[in-house]
Amino acid sequence: MSKPPATHTAYVLKRETRARFRYLEIGEAEVQLDGRNGSHHVYLFCLPIGGFSGHVLLYPRGTRPPDPLPEPERPGED
Repeated sequence: MSKPPATHTAYVLKRETRARFRYLEIGEAEVQLDGRNGSHHVYLFCLPIGGFSGHVLLYPRGTRPPDPLPEPERPGED
């Protein structure tokens, strides 16, 4: 039995600095709709190690989410 093709790319947020994050690609996923009860089956082919919050963002293959805007710094902070 062959593995079904990936339908989505999986991303997690990676902290770059105290106030800046970027999306890091962690692999691919396949999303299937189970017609019996409306649930989805998601298969991740890899997971990050260390500091993983459990939040995974799935974006359709060939597209990439925009990196979040940096958080504003308070006056007087370096």
